[in-house]
Amino acid sequence: MSVKGGGCGKHESKWRRRGKRIFVGLLIFNFILLLTFLLAWAIIQPHKPRFVLQDVTVYTFNASVPSLLTINFQVTIYSRNPNDKLGIYYDRLDTYATYHSQQITYRSQIQPSYQGHKEVDVWSPLVYGTDVPVAPYNSLALAQDQSSGAVSLLIKMDGRVRWKLGTFITGRYHLYVKCPAFITFGSKMNGITVGENAVKYQLVQRCSVDV
Repeated sequence: MSVKGGGCGKHESKWRRRGKRIFVGLLIFNFILLLTFLLAWAIIQPHKPRFVLQDVTVYTFNASVPSLLTINFQVTIYSRNPNDKLGIYYDRLDTYATYHSQQITYRSQIQPSYQGHKEVDVWSPLVYGTDVPVAPYNSLALAQDQSSGAVSLLIKMDGRVRWKLGTFITGRYHLYVKCPAFITFGSKMNGITVGENAVKYQLVQRCSVDV
C-alpha cells in the first residue's frame, strides 16, 4: 500500500509542476501581447476625433417666464476620425446645451456607431427643454440676452468611446466635447428661414475635445 501511495504522490507532483509551467507560460504570453500592443499604440499615436458645430436651427427660445426656460434647437455636428489605423466606437453620446455653466436642456442621445479610419459622421440631434428650471441670475441674463438679440451658449457632448486597432478593442474612455454657439435673435437676415418660424444659423465653429 505504501508503494502505491508514493506513486500517486509523484504523479500529483508531476501534474502540479506541469500546471505551474502552463500558468507561467500564459503569463509570459499575455505580457508579450500587452507589450506589443503598447508599443504599437505608442508608435501609431492615436489622435482625438475632431468635431465642428456646423449650424443651429432655432425653433423656440422663450426666456420670458422667470426662472423657467423653454428651448428647442436642432444642431448639426460634424465628426471626423483623423487616424489612419484606428477606428472609434461611440458607445454613448449625449448632447445638451449649457449657459454660464448651467445645463438648460435635456440630454439627447445619439445612437451608438462606429467610425472607421478617416471617416466622417454628421449628426443632427434635437436639443430641447420645456419649462426647465434656471437659476434666477441666469434667468435674468437669458431674458436680457434674448431682448438684446444675441445669446452665447455651449453645445456639449459627452459619452464613452473605444478605440479599435486591428482586432484589438480598448476599454471605454470618457469623451467630452464643447462647441461655442453664438446665436443672434431678432433679425432673420442673419440666418436662413426654415419653415414658418424656425431660423437656421450657419456657425462652422470648431469644438474642443478631451478624451
